[in-house]
Amino acid sequence: MDLHGLDLNLLVALDALLTERNVTRAGLRIHLSQSAMSCALARLRHFFRDELLIRVGRQLVLTPLAQSLVQPVRNVMLQVQAAIAVKAGFDPATADRRFSIQASDYVTTVLMTAALRSIERRAPGITFELRPHSLAAAESLKRGEIDFLVIPDVYAPEDHPREMLFEESYVCVVWAGNPLIGNRISLKQYLKMGHVVEKFFLVKPERDSFEGDFLRQHGYIRRLEVVAPSFFLLPGLVAGTNRIATVQTRIAKLAAKYLPLRILPCPIAIPKMVEMLVWNRHQDQDPGCLWFRRILKETAKRLELSAEPTEHNPIRTRKRPHARRAHSSV
Repeated sequence: MDLHGLDLNLLVALDALLTERNVTRAGLRIHLSQSAMSCALARLRHFFRDELLIRVGRQLVLTPLAQSLVQPVRNVMLQVQAAIAVKAGFDPATADRRFSIQASDYVTTVLMTAALRSIERRAPGITFELRPHSLAAAESLKRGEIDFLVIPDVYAPEDHPREMLFEESYVCVVWAGNPLIGNRISLKQYLKMGHVVEKFFLVKPERDSFEGDFLRQHGYIRRLEVVAPSFFLLPGLVAGTNRIATVQTRIAKLAAKYLPLRILPCPIAIPKMVEMLVWNRHQDQDPGCLWFRRILKETAKRLELSAEPTEHNPIRTRKRPHARRAHSSV
C-alpha cells in the first residue's frame, strides 16, 4: 500500500488536533506531551503542505484543507476501532469498556435504569455515560462521540442503522383537586386550559415536543403557561393548579403514585411515539455494541409486556384540519 510516506501513527494525532483544535488538549486526548504533539503537528504540516491550524486571536482555527479532512479522518479512526473490536471479541463478564448513550430523561427513567441494573450483574467492569439530548445529537453520533442515541423515530438521523425499542402513548394529567375537570376532558376545555409543556430542543430551537409538533400540525394551538426543561417536571408543575399537561403514559402513572393527580384520556388522538435505538454504522458488527443492543431490546420487551392499555375515547384528527386556536401566554 502506497501511502506516499505518511506515518499512520500521525492519523491519531491528526484526528485529535482536528477535534480539539488545541495542541495541549489534543495531547491530553491521546496521552502525548505538548512538545510531542507540537512535533506531530509540524510533521503533518510538512506532509500536507498546509498549516492545518492557524491562530486567529487567541484561538486556533482549521484551514479549509483541515476542515475537509475532519470527517474522512474520523471515519478512518472509527473503522480501525471497529475492526479491532471485532477481532478482540467481547466477554461481558470480564470486559472493561465504556459506552456513551444520549437519551431523554424520560427514556433514562423508564428504560435505562432497568437495563443498567441488569448490566451491573452481568458486566461489572463496564461503565456508562448518559448524556441529555442536544441539537448536536446527529453530529455527535456521526463523529463517534457517542455510541448510541435513543430518540423518537420522527427525529432519528437517517444515515445510521436503527431499530425500534418500544412505543409510548399519551395521556393528560390534571391536579386531583381541580374543580373544573371531571374524569373526561373535552377538546374545548383542553384548548382553553393553561398547559405545562417540555421544550424539546432536539432538532431545531423552534421545534416543540413530539405531541406539541403533532397538535400544531393539525391546527391545534395550546395556551402555554409554563415551559419546563424536563418531562418529569410536568406532573409536579400541574399539581395544586388548574393547569394541564400532556405526557407519556408511563410518566403519568409513575407520577400519580406520589402526586395528587388524575390521569385523563387525551381529547385528540395523538399517535404513539416510537422510541428508536440508533448507532454509528461503523459499529454495526462491534461485539460489545451488539451485546448492549440485545440488552436494551430485552429490557424494552419487558417494558412493553408490563404496559397496561389506557382507556380513551379521543376526538379523531381531520384529514384537512382547520386551526383551532386559543390565546397563548408563556
